Amino acid sequence: MTRLAMPNTLAEWLHHLETLHPVGIDMGLERVSLVAKRMGLLDRPIAKRVITVAGTNGKGSTLAMIDSLARAHGWRTGTYTSPHLLRYNERVTLEGREASDKRLVEGFQQVENARLQAPVVSLTYFEAGTLCALWCLAQAELDLAVLEVGLGGRLDAVNIIDADVAIVTTIALDHANFLGTDIEQIGREKAGIFRPLKPAVLGSQALPASVLDSAIGIAAQTYALGAAFSHSAGDVAGATWCWHGLAADGATLSLDGLPDPGLPIDNAATALQALSLAGVVLKVDTVRKSLRTVTLSGRMQWVGQWCLDVGHNPHAAQYVARRLPAPPKGGRQWALIGMLNDKDADGVIQALLPRVTDWVCVSLDGERGRTAAELAERITSLGGHVYDCADSPAAGAAKLAKQLTPEDRVLATGSFFTVAELLAMPLPQATLRAR
Repeated sequence: MTRLAMPNTLAEWLHHLETLHPVGIDMGLERVSLVAKRMGLLDRPIAKRVITVAGTNGKGSTLAMIDSLARAHGWRTGTYTSPHLLRYNERVTLEGREASDKRLVEGFQQVENARLQAPVVSLTYFEAGTLCALWCLAQAELDLAVLEVGLGGRLDAVNIIDADVAIVTTIALDHANFLGTDIEQIGREKAGIFRPLKPAVLGSQALPASVLDSAIGIAAQTYALGAAFSHSAGDVAGATWCWHGLAADGATLSLDGLPDPGLPIDNAATALQALSLAGVVLKVDTVRKSLRTVTLSGRMQWVGQWCLDVGHNPHAAQYVARRLPAPPKGGRQWALIGMLNDKDADGVIQALLPRVTDWVCVSLDGERGRTAAELAERITSLGGHVYDCADSPAAGAAKLAKQLTPEDRVLATGSFFTVAELLAMPLPQATLRAR
């Protein structure tokens, strides 16, 4: 492809990216590193500080709070996340705002020019998107860039950038086709983002031993939840909590009276520890204000009677089950669920069963999509009550529209695809109808 033949719009670029590589996921750093070098992305840091976040669950929450807290303290920030829910632009933010189509198109042009130099390099959709994001961040003269690992860690395209502070949030079984089912090996893969002599923040007390062992093995500076830093929060939603941690020079820090951000407190504590190590001087009033206002689409997000959460593995579902409030007296707790066929559906269902009275199962399209009928069979076999099945999340919502009472609540979950389709439409609300 010559420069004259390049796509002109973001939509055209995204379509083009889908044709560049024979498979959607092709883990490894050789190809993406070569193109990054051609783009000059490895010649200098993309920001004054870089924080990279890996883990099975909690990456998005941790990143969102790092970004919000850093901006509240006056830092210029940029982020890279994946996947998106409604717009590709969500993947790259600059000072809290989604990157414009124009900026992303410029980035993809830079990637393509570098990719087509001899020898031509084939890139996956994710690899090209990562390089575009890194270019966008590098142009913005940021104090802090926060990068979310897409899959794994060691061989993820994001890992071509050396992090000043690296975080592993949680480790659970997910993406078994690529990472395997050995939890210790998965831990080693995610710990591949750690760097020698740099801070490695361990954001869970339930990580496999391989994560800490990997950090120690390369002489990374380890900061583990429950050891170097901690919090006082329990499982009571809305309660205030305290954080205790360390500054980069080893000084002890303490912040009290912190509000519940509506996101996992382990992740909030991890965000505070990472920011402190990155050089942010934490101010308690600023932290409180930031945590009160931070939001993350698709994570326990309420839209009227609906709670939307992208959780798609048992660990995430267990968190949702603990935090989901009971419906008002006389109301039913519905669940609209759609999942991909490479996810542990039984584990997710079992975690939610004690909280859900009635299920609506929906099919997801694509070769990885699981049918509503299969989900329904699994729920029934585990003792749950399936009200109905539908061919899509939107069709499932339409079925629920006829049944909801003002006292009912709906949890929509199981996949980014399920939540994305529902967020793009007006959700039915019983409170809007006469009884």
